[in-house]
Amino acid sequence: MFPYDPSLLSAVAACPQTIADVVQTLENIQAICADGDGLKWFNGLYLQVTQAVEARGALAPTGAGGFSDPPWIAGLDVTFAGFYLNALRDSLSGAATPGCWQALFAARNQTAIARIQFTLAGINAHINHDLPQALVATCRAFDDPPQHGTAQYNDYTAINATLDQLIAAAKQTLHVRLLGDALPPVSRLEDTLAAWNVSAAREAAWNNAELLWRLADAPLVSATLLDTLDGLTTVAGKALLVPVP
Repeated sequence: MFPYDPSLLSAVAACPQTIADVVQTLENIQAICADGDGLKWFNGLYLQVTQAVEARGALAPTGAGGFSDPPWIAGLDVTFAGFYLNALRDSLSGAATPGCWQALFAARNQTAIARIQFTLAGINAHINHDLPQALVATCRAFDDPPQHGTAQYNDYTAINATLDQLIAAAKQTLHVRLLGDALPPVSRLEDTLAAWNVSAAREAAWNNAELLWRLADAPLVSATLLDTLDGLTTVAGKALLVPVP
């Protein structure tokens, strides 16, 4: 789709092992993508979020703003990022890609779409489809089931305020078409932006992670749930990416 796609594929060839690796990979993607690439606008926000988590995790666990379980949050951050990077790698290499991600990747060059639409479509795919799976994988690695009221859940929800602030800022700064030209003063996009609630989406992701955990001994049912999540998230992503008249 873009002449630099082979460079993007090289940038996501290796799987990050630390938050610093994730930041470096996202920075590499950001440096490669042109302003006319819708991927750049989701990736840029995701980079900001990851940098904020990295900075907060560097504080003492008991200090103001720190996490109760920094290793768990770091593990989740790396595992979570892997789903996005794997989807991008699969799409660029022609492999099967989750529909929710392919909806975004297929529209990367559509100049009638607003930058914030690409951003929200990426958030939609990453939270509603990827996050429940990343939570389960992280909880398995730490041998702790996902449960409400735990230190891990509290750390997880503590990130919501940072996400809300970054998305609120993005709704202002990215409220232009892909190439930077102005949007019409009134459009249905305003309703879409107003309806988006990242905290509610992350709570639903945690609930789905608890459900997936309980379905560990029912792989067929679990696979059906994941297919359903992808289907619903794909529909939402396509709706988010309808060009603004």
